[in-house]
Amino acid sequence: MALFRKFFFKKPPDGVLLITDNIYVFDHCFSLNTPEEDQFEAHTRGIAAHLLEDFHDHSFMVTNFGTRAEESRLYHILSEYGMTVLDYPGHYEGCPLLTIEMVHCILKSSESWLSLGQHNLLIMHCEQGCWPILAFMLAALLLYLGQYSDEQKTLDMLYKQSSSEFLEMFSPLNPMPSQIRYLRYISMRNVMPEWPPADRALTLDCLTLRMLPDFQSQGGFCPIFRIYGPDPLMPHDQTPKVLFSTPKTSNLVRFNSQMNG
Repeated sequence: MALFRKFFFKKPPDGVLLITDNIYVFDHCFSLNTPEEDQFEAHTRGIAAHLLEDFHDHSFMVTNFGTRAEESRLYHILSEYGMTVLDYPGHYEGCPLLTIEMVHCILKSSESWLSLGQHNLLIMHCEQGCWPILAFMLAALLLYLGQYSDEQKTLDMLYKQSSSEFLEMFSPLNPMPSQIRYLRYISMRNVMPEWPPADRALTLDCLTLRMLPDFQSQGGFCPIFRIYGPDPLMPHDQTPKVLFSTPKTSNLVRFNSQMNG
């Protein structure tokens, strides 16, 4: 994280990286060398102790992106140190994005917390497998707070802090095009008629695969597509459901060869 460190004179406490004056990230989120399951609690308690020692007169809010439905281990550990921990999803139906309503909620709560004064610190964390969401939400927050203005450069800056192999571990698809589209919604919020934007119908004309996978060593694959989202006929139920799925017996399901791709 030399890109961030070279702009600041004060060395951050061990275990966290300084992003801006009052925003930090747990440094193991950017690394392949994450604490083992049996070491996580001791590692986290050590970081909490360093934070309280260096910022004894500060208050802390921690945003954690994870995969568990119940309260995270991070929540139970850091709550003992008087830190406010907010658990958020680390994906949406397996995709490294969140709904625009959830993004709006996280940005507003973060902005409100930071606006209370310089003694309020925001620390961001992600569980294993949720790094793409952490990078996206960091970029979103920096744009939302006016720290940066270019969506592509901001997201690139964060992704470059880890190797491409690190990203490929979490998703077989490149999440950046969709994430940049969402970041542009955030940048344009002041000129949009409403924010967050209301749901609207989406027409999918085509899907371009730049590389065909090879399943079961057959030299190609048979694609089946599913579209998830809330049921438009049940506006009060925002639980994602399968809105479309290619029938497995359909003539549309055909073998796509890598040689012909």
